[in-house]
Amino acid sequence: MTSYISNFERLMTLFAWIAAWLFVLSGLMLSFEVIARYFFLSPTRWAAEFSQLCLIYGTLLAMPWILRFRRNIQINAITAKLPDRAHRITAVITMGILIAFCVYVTIYGWDIFYDSFERGRTTGSLLDLPIWIAELPVPV
Repeated sequence: MTSYISNFERLMTLFAWIAAWLFVLSGLMLSFEVIARYFFLSPTRWAAEFSQLCLIYGTLLAMPWILRFRRNIQINAITAKLPDRAHRITAVITMGILIAFCVYVTIYGWDIFYDSFERGRTTGSLLDLPIWIAELPVPV
């Protein structure tokens, strides 16, 4: 069991690093787009859409690491004033709600992804990429 947990933690760390590089790549693409558009009057067709994909994948790849180390945004103005036992109870309830929400998003996210895949929907942008590419990381 310990090796499973350590392997999972290594995988989470790898995903966090990939997410960080996807955010850097997104920033570089958008910077290139601004320079190309305003200095050379030649906007790209791909920068905005690929940077959106990088942001989607980066956010969803980073989530397990963020939750593991509790780096997510927490509003604890009320719970910080609770006794230790009540604070732990609210943390368990909150995590239960989060798990239920994740299950809900996974189930319905899969339905949306599969429907888009089956129907061959596209983004409708200049690149006209299949929309399921952006929808896939939600249920996964």
